[in-house]
Amino acid sequence: MTLHLFELDPAPDSPFPSVELALDDPDGLLAFGGDLSPTRFLNAYRSGIFPWFSEGEPILWWSPSQRAVFRSDGVHLPSRLRRRLRNSGWTVRADSAFARVVAGCAAPREGQSGGTWITAGMQAAYLTLHRLGHAHSIEVFDAEDRLIGGLFGLSFGHMFCGDSMYSTESGASSLALAALASRLHGWGWPLLDAQVPNPHTRRLGVETWPRGDYLAALESLRELPATPGNWHERFGEWPASALAAT
Repeated sequence: MTLHLFELDPAPDSPFPSVELALDDPDGLLAFGGDLSPTRFLNAYRSGIFPWFSEGEPILWWSPSQRAVFRSDGVHLPSRLRRRLRNSGWTVRADSAFARVVAGCAAPREGQSGGTWITAGMQAAYLTLHRLGHAHSIEVFDAEDRLIGGLFGLSFGHMFCGDSMYSTESGASSLALAALASRLHGWGWPLLDAQVPNPHTRRLGVETWPRGDYLAALESLRELPATPGNWHERFGEWPASALAAT
């Protein structure tokens, strides 16, 4: 079977094709080409589209038929992890180690074959978005103030789109997610996009929404007022013990 993919126009502000034209197999593959400029990146995410490709491949753009979505009041840490966190001395911050979190997410995982989708070009694109105040990291530090995990993603309007998470200590990425969700809920942001579901996010409470339902929610949330900028002060510092008690 011949795949009919859309090739994006080189202009960064050129429109994406309708997500309804995404392929069924592989699910959600919509277009290729273009660039990783901030304008195109934000246009993609605001349209329910994200890039995902490996080194040596063209830039591929996706909008899967089923979307992984967390409600900001719906992230549930396992009780065993909560017990560990109460006396862990861990803390959670935002935007104090963005480049290190992206590099941690890009590092090879145990048992992982092949390269990472967070290529050097992708890392550079995320760093630019972070400098512009659109990309944010949530970081977990241990009792000795060592970075042990976190996550990063993009925000616009009242929407946060998570891209990747990692941990060097078991439970650190889950704590970062729980802290982010709690902060978003407090700000009145109801959803957190997780792109595609996996066993780990399912254990934490992710829901799987049809693409149309996700796009309908995205359409309203993306238009709500929000000012880009660094989240370090706004997010504050959270002790793990406080999150374990909620």
